[in-house]
Amino acid sequence: MERDREDNAEEMREPHNLAELIAVIEAIESPSGQISFDEVLEAAGRRSFGPLLLLAGLVTLMPIISGIPGVPSLMGLFTVLVCVQLLLGRRTFWLPAWLRNRTVASDKVRKGLKWMYKPASMVDRMLYRRLSFMVGKRAMQLIAVVCVVLALAMPPMEFVPFSVNIAGVALTLFGLSLMARDGLLALIAFLISGTTLAGIVHYLA
Repeated sequence: MERDREDNAEEMREPHNLAELIAVIEAIESPSGQISFDEVLEAAGRRSFGPLLLLAGLVTLMPIISGIPGVPSLMGLFTVLVCVQLLLGRRTFWLPAWLRNRTVASDKVRKGLKWMYKPASMVDRMLYRRLSFMVGKRAMQLIAVVCVVLALAMPPMEFVPFSVNIAGVALTLFGLSLMARDGLLALIAFLISGTTLAGIVHYLA
């Protein structure tokens, strides 16, 4: 019972759409000029699959951050760890300290977030509860499997222009679909994922 109350309190504090996630990240104080991944996780919420997927997608989507060498691969590793733990039925998600302690310059983070504000408000206005079967328990497991495949493809994507950003769009839509219970977004994310993976195979073949 106590754990359930803690989980509910955690969910209440978590962002519920893209604009809220951007706002909580931007509010992180950074006296050192660096923002750690652990601080971003704390702001986004550590226990829910949707916000964590949305976070991975947002970081991968922003060109100013995803263009930093190695960032897409790190987000791929983060996505794999979270998705595998979801498939194993864990209630909370464990991440290694070396990944949580990775930092990015705060000015780059805030520049990327400013670029996202207008698209975020447009996307949030289109969120509705619909096609609930696309975001149910079975569908969530399928989403986790597809996200693992996308994540494993991220290292070679670093050599294919814009493919990482498109993968970021898919992860962002998956995260938003779970947070807003919007099955149509999940369906669109599945289509984007399939197209992206097919394009990578064709490009590298």
